[in-house]
Amino acid sequence: MSAPFVEFRDVWLAYNEEALAQGQYAVEAIDLEVTRGEFIAIVGPSGCGKSTFMKLATGLKMPTLGRILIDGQPVTGPLKISGMAFQAPSLLPWRTTVDNVLLPLEIVEPYRGNFKAKRAEYEDRARKLLQKVGLAGYEDQYPWQLSGGMQQRASICRALIHEPKMLLLDEPFGALDAFTREELWCILRDLWMEQRFNVILVTHDLRESVFLADTVYVMSKGPGRFMVRKEIELPRPRDLEITYEREFTDIVHELRGHIGAIRQAGMQVPP
Repeated sequence: MSAPFVEFRDVWLAYNEEALAQGQYAVEAIDLEVTRGEFIAIVGPSGCGKSTFMKLATGLKMPTLGRILIDGQPVTGPLKISGMAFQAPSLLPWRTTVDNVLLPLEIVEPYRGNFKAKRAEYEDRARKLLQKVGLAGYEDQYPWQLSGGMQQRASICRALIHEPKMLLLDEPFGALDAFTREELWCILRDLWMEQRFNVILVTHDLRESVFLADTVYVMSKGPGRFMVRKEIELPRPRDLEITYEREFTDIVHELRGHIGAIRQAGMQVPP
């Protein structure tokens, strides 16, 4: 078997020295192996450490204990091989859609050094990517001229323009209406099926996690640790119709039951 693409080895994180001295960890005992090209989703109650896990996976936070390897290399700082998208698209208002998408190529090496010389090539790549997500004709519009769903499509393009090996998504569709959200599920599904980059999706939406992911992890209430690992053995490619089928809804109810049990345990006050 090939080595895991993402590997967490008994990872613990305390946010500062004071918390460490008091034994207060944001996440604890995280063990994880993700194969190359796998799509995983992380769900759990608010405050369970999902976003903290994301910071560890991107190298924005270093573990207090344990070790993290991505693509066989120890994580020692922010990763260049990853792209990220968040709940808020955070597009720069003074840049057009295509210029917002090009931003990582102006910042990330080796593209940065070649940006001026290869600007036309990179812009062509950005426009083709925008067309794939349904933004043909909007490439030269400004963010304030786009709907929320359009802005999020552009944000995903920006995260993918430098062809990262891993895409990290932190509640990317949480602020959108149900129809737009499901439309973006399908766009993300198609991009992933085509390119097979690794994806780590943090979400509160259980339907979203089951529709998109190969494996869903349920985190406990803080300090966060993985309590449940659920392989989603639904056939691919998945169409939205599957979300109404018994096999799909049974998985959603099972995950909801796990989270409900975790919440209930967290509310119990010791005598």
